Amino acid sequence: MGRVATLVGAAVALSVVAVMLPEVAAVRILVGKGAGESGNGWTTNVNYTVWAQGKHFYTGDWLFFVYDRNQLSVLEVNETDYGSCNSDHPLVNWTTGKGRDVVPLNVTRPYYFISGNGYCYGGAKLAVNVENPPPPPVASPEKSGSPASFYCGRIVLPVVFAVGAMWDAFLRFC
Repeated sequence: MGRVATLVGAAVALSVVAVMLPEVAAVRILVGKGAGESGNGWTTNVNYTVWAQGKHFYTGDWLFFVYDRNQLSVLEVNETDYGSCNSDHPLVNWTTGKGRDVVPLNVTRPYYFISGNGYCYGGAKLAVNVENPPPPPVASPEKSGSPASFYCGRIVLPVVFAVGAMWDAFLRFC
């Protein structure tokens, strides 16, 4: 029974630690979701500047490009080549040939993407500004005389500790 008590204690400790860890909020963002006639994906005749407005892109997020692999590509370029749709010297060619490319946004900076073969001129271009995630919200302090703090501090916690002590004592006698 000593081993069972140790396992139960470890499980409780891990549960407490898991609750206390900050939430990880990295998001996979489907480029073009809800934009244009197709509604999803990296294509032409979509204004990706309008699509990106109001969206926040944070470090740790991923851009997911879905497109016709026989026509388009995903090229990361500098701001000048983005403005002129110049695909001759990409910084990174994210095209894998499958039409489903994932780009990690690991650095806080502007990112510029275009498609080659002239499709940039048809609208296949996207600029995003990646920023640090906002800090987690801070809980407002409870009033010291509120019923919640009274019950948690004076009733619930002592009961929890008493039950735990009784359980531990029970396991020692078994």
